[in-house]
Amino acid sequence: MSAKRDGLLAALLTLLAFTPTVAGIGAEIGDLPKRPSDALAVTLTLAMTVPMAVRTRWPGACLAVVGLAFALHQTLACPPTFGTVGLYLALYAAGAHQTRLRRTTVLAATAAYAVLAAVLHLLGSPQRVPDFLVFYSVLAVIWTAGAGVRRWRAEEAERRRLSAEVAVVAERTRIARELHDVVTHHVTAMVVQADAAQYLLESAPDRAGESLTAISGTGRRALTELRSLLGVLEATGAPALGTVDDLVAQARSSGQPVELTEHGRPLARGADVELAVYRVVQEALTNALKHATGRPTAVLVRHGDGHVEIEVTTEGPAATPAGTPADTPGGRGLAGLRERLRLLGGELTAGTGPEGGFTVRALIPSRGEA
Repeated sequence: MSAKRDGLLAALLTLLAFTPTVAGIGAEIGDLPKRPSDALAVTLTLAMTVPMAVRTRWPGACLAVVGLAFALHQTLACPPTFGTVGLYLALYAAGAHQTRLRRTTVLAATAAYAVLAAVLHLLGSPQRVPDFLVFYSVLAVIWTAGAGVRRWRAEEAERRRLSAEVAVVAERTRIARELHDVVTHHVTAMVVQADAAQYLLESAPDRAGESLTAISGTGRRALTELRSLLGVLEATGAPALGTVDDLVAQARSSGQPVELTEHGRPLARGADVELAVYRVVQEALTNALKHATGRPTAVLVRHGDGHVEIEVTTEGPAATPAGTPADTPGGRGLAGLRERLRLLGGELTAGTGPEGGFTVRALIPSRGEA
Protein backbone atom coordinates (compact mmCIF):
# COMPACT_ATOMS: atom_id res chain seq x y z
CA MET A 1 0.00 0.00 0.00
CA SER A 2 2.81 2.44 0.87
CA ALA A 3 4.56 1.60 -2.43
CA LYS A 4 1.40 2.51 -4.31
CA ARG A 5 1.08 5.81 -2.45
CA ASP A 6 4.73 6.62 -3.11
CA GLY A 7 4.27 5.88 -6.80
CA LEU A 8 1.27 8.20 -6.98
CA LEU A 9 3.22 10.90 -5.14
CA ALA A 10 6.12 10.62 -7.59
CA ALA A 11 3.74 10.83 -10.54
CA LEU A 12 1.95 13.88 -9.08
CA LEU A 13 5.20 15.68 -8.28
CA THR A 14 6.53 15.02 -11.79
CA LEU A 15 3.31 16.32 -13.34
CA LEU A 16 3.40 19.52 -11.28
CA ALA A 17 7.07 20.04 -12.12
CA PHE A 18 6.12 20.39 -15.80
CA THR A 19 2.85 22.26 -15.32
CA PRO A 20 3.42 25.88 -16.43
CA THR A 21 1.32 27.52 -13.70
CA VAL A 22 3.29 25.98 -10.84
CA ALA A 23 6.53 24.92 -12.53
CA GLY A 24 8.42 27.95 -11.24
CA ILE A 25 7.53 27.37 -7.59
CA GLY A 26 10.04 25.41 -5.52
CA ALA A 27 13.08 25.42 -3.29
CA GLU A 28 15.76 27.94 -4.27
CA ILE A 29 19.06 28.74 -2.52
CA GLY A 30 21.62 29.70 -5.19
CA ASP A 31 19.95 32.68 -6.93
CA LEU A 32 22.51 32.44 -9.71
CA PRO A 33 21.74 33.80 -13.20
CA LYS A 34 19.50 31.20 -14.81
CA ARG A 35 20.37 29.30 -17.94
CA PRO A 36 17.73 28.30 -20.49
CA SER A 37 15.87 25.06 -19.94
CA ASP A 38 17.50 22.12 -21.69
CA ALA A 39 17.74 18.36 -21.53
CA LEU A 40 20.05 18.51 -18.50
CA ALA A 41 17.56 20.64 -16.57
CA VAL A 42 14.77 18.18 -17.41
CA THR A 43 16.95 15.25 -16.33
CA LEU A 44 17.76 16.89 -12.98
CA THR A 45 14.08 17.66 -12.45
CA LEU A 46 13.16 14.03 -13.02
CA ALA A 47 15.97 12.99 -10.67
CA MET A 48 14.24 15.03 -7.94
CA THR A 49 10.73 13.66 -8.55
CA VAL A 50 10.95 10.05 -9.73
CA PRO A 51 12.86 8.76 -6.62
CA MET A 52 9.74 9.59 -4.56
CA ALA A 53 8.45 6.21 -5.70
CA VAL A 54 10.91 4.49 -3.33
CA ARG A 55 11.06 7.05 -0.52
CA THR A 56 9.48 4.66 2.01
CA ARG A 57 11.35 1.50 1.03
CA TRP A 58 14.78 3.10 0.54
CA PRO A 59 14.64 6.53 2.20
CA GLY A 60 18.43 6.90 2.41
CA ALA A 61 18.98 6.18 -1.27
CA CYS A 62 16.08 8.45 -2.20
CA LEU A 63 17.57 11.33 -0.20
CA ALA A 64 21.03 10.78 -1.72
CA VAL A 65 19.75 10.90 -5.30
CA VAL A 66 17.40 13.83 -4.75
CA GLY A 67 20.00 15.76 -2.73
CA LEU A 68 22.65 15.33 -5.42
CA ALA A 69 20.21 16.36 -8.15
CA PHE A 70 19.19 19.44 -6.13
CA ALA A 71 22.83 20.44 -5.60
CA LEU A 72 23.59 20.13 -9.33
CA HIS A 73 20.38 21.97 -10.18
CA GLN A 74 21.43 24.93 -8.00
CA THR A 75 25.10 25.04 -9.02
CA LEU A 76 24.28 24.77 -12.75
CA ALA A 77 21.69 27.55 -12.39
CA CYS A 78 18.89 25.55 -13.96
CA PRO A 79 15.46 27.21 -14.23
CA PRO A 80 13.25 27.04 -11.11
CA THR A 81 11.06 23.94 -10.94
CA PHE A 82 8.43 22.53 -8.62
CA GLY A 83 10.47 19.34 -8.65
CA THR A 84 12.83 20.82 -6.05
CA VAL A 85 10.05 20.20 -3.50
CA GLY A 86 11.23 16.60 -3.74
CA LEU A 87 14.13 17.59 -1.47
CA TYR A 88 11.69 18.38 1.35
CA LEU A 89 9.76 15.15 0.82
CA ALA A 90 12.95 13.07 0.70
CA LEU A 91 14.22 14.64 3.93
CA TYR A 92 10.93 13.95 5.70
CA ALA A 93 10.89 10.37 4.45
CA ALA A 94 14.45 9.79 5.66
CA GLY A 95 13.55 11.09 9.11
CA ALA A 96 10.33 9.07 9.28
CA HIS A 97 11.33 5.76 7.69
CA GLN A 98 15.08 5.25 7.91
CA THR A 99 15.97 2.82 10.69
CA ARG A 100 19.73 2.36 10.18
CA LEU A 101 22.67 4.75 9.97
CA ARG A 102 20.49 7.70 10.95
CA ARG A 103 23.34 9.65 12.58
CA THR A 104 25.62 8.95 9.63
CA THR A 105 22.95 10.22 7.26
CA VAL A 106 22.53 13.45 9.26
CA LEU A 107 26.28 14.11 9.32
CA ALA A 108 26.66 13.34 5.62
CA ALA A 109 23.71 15.57 4.68
CA THR A 110 25.06 18.42 6.80
CA ALA A 111 28.51 18.13 5.26
CA ALA A 112 27.05 17.99 1.75
CA TYR A 113 25.01 21.12 2.42
CA ALA A 114 28.10 22.95 3.72
CA VAL A 115 29.96 22.02 0.52
CA LEU A 116 26.99 23.19 -1.59
CA ALA A 117 26.87 26.55 0.23
CA ALA A 118 30.61 27.02 -0.28
CA VAL A 119 30.39 26.18 -3.99
CA LEU A 120 27.44 28.54 -4.50
CA HIS A 121 29.36 31.33 -2.75
CA LEU A 122 32.38 30.77 -5.00
CA LEU A 123 30.12 30.86 -8.06
CA GLY A 124 28.94 34.33 -7.07
CA SER A 125 25.69 33.60 -5.27
CA PRO A 126 24.25 36.73 -3.60
CA GLN A 127 23.19 34.68 -0.59
CA ARG A 128 25.07 35.23 2.65
CA VAL A 129 25.80 33.01 5.64
CA PRO A 130 22.55 33.88 7.46
CA ASP A 131 20.59 32.98 4.31
CA PHE A 132 22.27 29.60 4.08
CA LEU A 133 21.67 29.01 7.81
CA VAL A 134 17.98 29.83 7.48
CA PHE A 135 17.57 27.40 4.59
CA TYR A 136 19.47 24.75 6.57
CA SER A 137 17.16 25.37 9.53
CA VAL A 138 14.14 24.72 7.32
CA LEU A 139 15.67 21.45 6.19
CA ALA A 140 16.46 20.50 9.80
CA VAL A 141 12.87 21.18 10.88
CA ILE A 142 11.54 18.93 8.10
CA TRP A 143 13.93 16.14 9.10
CA THR A 144 12.96 16.55 12.77
CA ALA A 145 9.27 16.36 11.91
CA GLY A 146 9.85 13.07 10.13
CA ALA A 147 11.92 11.75 13.04
CA GLY A 148 9.14 12.75 15.45
CA VAL A 149 6.60 10.80 13.43
CA ARG A 150 8.93 7.82 13.41
CA ARG A 151 9.29 7.95 17.22
CA TRP A 152 5.53 8.26 17.62
CA ARG A 153 5.00 5.21 15.43
CA ALA A 154 7.58 3.24 17.40
CA GLU A 155 5.96 4.21 20.70
CA GLU A 156 2.54 3.32 19.36
CA ALA A 157 3.80 -0.07 18.17
CA GLU A 158 5.38 -0.68 21.58
CA ARG A 159 2.16 0.32 23.29
CA ARG A 160 0.20 -2.12 21.15
CA ARG A 161 2.75 -4.85 21.88
CA LEU A 162 2.52 -4.27 25.60
CA SER A 163 -1.28 -4.16 25.42
CA ALA A 164 -1.23 -7.49 23.61
CA GLU A 165 1.04 -8.98 26.27
CA VAL A 166 -1.22 -7.70 29.04
CA ALA A 167 -4.23 -9.16 27.22
CA VAL A 168 -2.48 -12.53 26.92
CA VAL A 169 -1.61 -12.55 30.64
CA ALA A 170 -5.16 -11.56 31.54
CA GLU A 171 -6.55 -14.32 29.34
CA ARG A 172 -4.23 -16.90 30.90
CA THR A 173 -5.32 -15.74 34.34
CA ARG A 174 -8.97 -16.01 33.33
CA ILE A 175 -8.44 -19.52 31.97
CA ALA A 176 -6.63 -20.58 35.17
CA ARG A 177 -9.46 -19.12 37.24
CA GLU A 178 -12.12 -20.91 35.22
CA LEU A 179 -10.25 -24.22 35.43
CA HIS A 180 -9.85 -23.79 39.17
CA ASP A 181 -13.54 -23.07 39.62
CA VAL A 182 -14.63 -26.05 37.55
CA VAL A 183 -12.12 -28.65 38.70
CA THR A 184 -11.96 -27.76 42.39
CA HIS A 185 -15.72 -27.71 42.85
CA HIS A 186 -16.44 -31.02 41.19
CA VAL A 187 -13.37 -32.87 42.44
CA THR A 188 -14.11 -31.77 46.01
CA ALA A 189 -17.67 -33.06 45.67
CA MET A 190 -16.41 -36.36 44.23
CA VAL A 191 -13.92 -36.81 47.09
CA VAL A 192 -16.64 -36.22 49.69
CA GLN A 193 -18.98 -38.63 47.90
CA ALA A 194 -16.24 -41.25 47.56
CA ASP A 195 -15.48 -41.02 51.30
CA ALA A 196 -19.17 -41.49 52.02
CA ALA A 197 -19.33 -44.50 49.69
CA GLN A 198 -16.33 -46.08 51.42
CA TYR A 199 -18.00 -45.63 54.79
CA LEU A 200 -21.32 -47.02 53.52
CA LEU A 201 -19.66 -50.10 52.06
CA GLU A 202 -18.87 -51.15 55.64
CA SER A 203 -21.93 -49.87 57.50
CA ALA A 204 -24.74 -49.91 54.91
CA PRO A 205 -23.68 -51.62 51.66
CA ASP A 206 -27.18 -51.26 50.18
CA ARG A 207 -26.83 -47.44 50.25
CA ALA A 208 -23.33 -47.28 48.79
CA GLY A 209 -24.80 -47.33 45.31
CA GLU A 210 -26.36 -43.89 45.89
CA SER A 211 -22.96 -42.37 46.56
CA LEU A 212 -21.46 -44.07 43.53
CA THR A 213 -24.28 -42.72 41.38
CA ALA A 214 -23.66 -39.24 42.79
CA ILE A 215 -19.94 -39.56 41.94
CA SER A 216 -20.81 -40.56 38.39
CA GLY A 217 -23.20 -37.62 38.01
CA THR A 218 -20.66 -35.17 39.41
CA GLY A 219 -18.00 -36.45 37.01
CA ARG A 220 -20.34 -36.01 34.06
CA ARG A 221 -21.15 -32.47 35.14
CA ALA A 222 -17.43 -31.74 35.42
CA LEU A 223 -16.85 -33.03 31.90
CA THR A 224 -19.75 -30.93 30.62
CA GLU A 225 -18.34 -27.76 32.15
CA LEU A 226 -14.84 -28.51 30.90
CA ARG A 227 -16.15 -29.03 27.36
CA SER A 228 -18.04 -25.75 27.66
CA LEU A 229 -14.90 -23.98 28.83
CA LEU A 230 -12.91 -25.42 25.94
CA GLY A 231 -15.61 -24.15 23.61
CA VAL A 232 -15.11 -20.67 25.05
CA LEU A 233 -11.37 -20.88 24.40
CA GLU A 234 -12.04 -21.82 20.79
CA ALA A 235 -14.63 -19.10 20.26
CA THR A 236 -16.01 -16.28 22.39
CA GLY A 237 -18.63 -15.74 25.04
CA ALA A 238 -19.31 -17.30 28.43
CA PRO A 239 -19.64 -21.00 29.27
CA ALA A 240 -23.13 -22.47 29.08
CA LEU A 241 -23.31 -23.36 32.77
CA GLY A 242 -26.17 -24.45 34.99
CA THR A 243 -27.95 -22.37 37.60
CA VAL A 244 -27.54 -21.69 41.29
CA ASP A 245 -30.29 -24.25 41.88
CA ASP A 246 -28.13 -26.87 40.16
CA LEU A 247 -25.20 -26.05 42.44
CA VAL A 248 -27.36 -26.34 45.53
CA ALA A 249 -28.82 -29.65 44.36
CA GLN A 250 -25.34 -31.01 43.67
CA ALA A 251 -24.11 -29.96 47.13
CA ARG A 252 -27.11 -31.66 48.72
CA SER A 253 -26.41 -34.85 46.79
CA SER A 254 -22.90 -34.75 48.28
CA GLY A 255 -24.35 -34.76 51.78
CA GLN A 256 -24.12 -31.02 52.50
CA PRO A 257 -27.32 -29.55 53.97
CA VAL A 258 -27.87 -26.41 51.92
CA GLU A 259 -30.80 -23.99 52.06
CA LEU A 260 -31.34 -21.58 49.15
CA THR A 261 -33.26 -18.32 49.53
CA GLU A 262 -33.85 -15.80 46.77
CA HIS A 263 -35.28 -12.31 47.12
CA GLY A 264 -36.43 -10.13 44.27
CA ARG A 265 -37.09 -10.92 40.63
CA PRO A 266 -34.12 -11.98 38.49
CA LEU A 267 -33.52 -9.49 35.68
CA ALA A 268 -31.85 -9.95 32.33
CA ARG A 269 -28.11 -9.58 32.92
CA GLY A 270 -24.94 -9.78 30.90
CA ALA A 271 -23.18 -13.13 30.48
CA ASP A 272 -20.23 -11.91 32.55
CA VAL A 273 -22.52 -11.09 35.49
CA GLU A 274 -24.33 -14.43 35.27
CA LEU A 275 -21.00 -16.24 35.25
CA ALA A 276 -19.75 -14.25 38.25
CA VAL A 277 -22.89 -15.11 40.28
CA TYR A 278 -22.50 -18.77 39.40
CA ARG A 279 -18.80 -18.82 40.32
CA VAL A 280 -19.30 -17.09 43.68
CA VAL A 281 -21.90 -19.62 44.81
CA GLN A 282 -19.86 -22.48 43.38
CA GLU A 283 -16.67 -21.46 45.20
CA ALA A 284 -18.50 -20.87 48.51
CA LEU A 285 -20.17 -24.29 48.37
CA THR A 286 -16.88 -25.94 47.40
CA ASN A 287 -15.22 -24.45 50.48
CA ALA A 288 -18.14 -25.57 52.63
CA LEU A 289 -17.73 -29.13 51.36
CA LYS A 290 -13.99 -29.01 51.84
CA HIS A 291 -13.74 -27.35 55.26
CA ALA A 292 -17.12 -27.94 56.91
CA THR A 293 -18.58 -31.17 55.56
CA GLY A 294 -22.07 -31.79 56.90
CA ARG A 295 -22.46 -28.31 58.41
CA PRO A 296 -25.67 -26.43 57.54
CA THR A 297 -25.06 -23.89 54.79
CA ALA A 298 -27.35 -21.05 53.77
CA VAL A 299 -27.27 -19.44 50.32
CA LEU A 300 -29.00 -16.07 50.00
CA VAL A 301 -29.35 -14.31 46.64
CA ARG A 302 -30.90 -10.83 46.43
CA HIS A 303 -31.81 -9.47 43.02
CA GLY A 304 -31.77 -5.67 43.04
CA ASP A 305 -32.42 -3.20 40.25
CA GLY A 306 -28.75 -2.38 39.80
CA HIS A 307 -26.93 -5.24 41.52
CA VAL A 308 -26.98 -8.83 42.70
CA GLU A 309 -26.06 -9.55 46.31
CA ILE A 310 -24.91 -13.02 47.38
CA GLU A 311 -24.31 -14.31 50.88
CA VAL A 312 -23.25 -17.88 51.63
CA THR A 313 -22.89 -18.79 55.32
CA THR A 314 -21.70 -22.10 56.72
CA GLU A 315 -22.41 -22.70 60.38
CA GLY A 316 -19.82 -23.95 62.83
CA PRO A 317 -18.04 -22.98 66.04
CA ALA A 318 -14.97 -20.76 65.77
CA ALA A 319 -12.63 -23.63 66.62
CA THR A 320 -13.88 -25.88 63.82
CA PRO A 321 -12.46 -26.03 60.29
CA ALA A 322 -15.49 -24.02 59.20
CA GLY A 323 -13.75 -21.00 60.63
CA THR A 324 -10.65 -21.55 58.53
CA PRO A 325 -10.38 -19.06 55.70
CA ALA A 326 -10.60 -20.73 52.34
CA ASP A 327 -8.42 -18.12 50.74
CA THR A 328 -5.10 -19.68 51.72
CA PRO A 329 -1.79 -18.21 50.53
CA GLY A 330 -1.17 -19.09 46.93
CA GLY A 331 -4.78 -20.22 46.48
CA ARG A 332 -6.80 -19.20 43.46
CA GLY A 333 -10.31 -19.48 44.92
CA LEU A 334 -11.46 -16.34 46.68
CA ALA A 335 -8.53 -14.33 45.31
CA GLY A 336 -9.63 -15.18 41.78
CA LEU A 337 -13.22 -14.27 42.63
CA ARG A 338 -12.17 -10.90 44.02
CA GLU A 339 -10.32 -10.13 40.80
CA ARG A 340 -13.28 -11.26 38.69
CA LEU A 341 -15.69 -9.07 40.63
CA ARG A 342 -13.28 -6.13 40.66
CA LEU A 343 -13.24 -6.16 36.87
CA LEU A 344 -17.05 -5.97 36.96
CA GLY A 345 -17.04 -3.12 39.47
CA GLY A 346 -18.16 -5.37 42.33
CA GLU A 347 -16.61 -6.54 45.56
CA LEU A 348 -16.24 -9.70 47.63
CA THR A 349 -15.56 -10.23 51.33
CA ALA A 350 -15.06 -13.46 53.23
CA GLY A 351 -14.24 -14.38 56.81
CA THR A 352 -15.37 -15.94 60.06
CA GLY A 353 -18.21 -14.52 62.14
CA PRO A 354 -18.10 -13.64 65.87
CA GLU A 355 -19.82 -16.92 66.69
CA GLY A 356 -17.85 -19.01 64.26
CA GLY A 357 -18.76 -20.26 60.85
CA PHE A 358 -17.64 -18.77 57.57
CA THR A 359 -19.42 -16.24 55.36
CA VAL A 360 -18.81 -15.18 51.79
CA ARG A 361 -20.51 -11.97 50.63
CA ALA A 362 -20.48 -10.58 47.11
CA LEU A 363 -21.99 -7.50 45.51
CA ILE A 364 -22.09 -7.57 41.70
CA PRO A 365 -23.41 -4.71 39.53
CA SER A 366 -26.05 -5.89 37.05
CA ARG A 367 -24.43 -4.40 33.96
CA GLY A 368 -23.36 -5.96 30.69
CA GLU A 369 -25.35 -6.89 27.62
CA ALA A 370 -28.73 -8.43 28.22
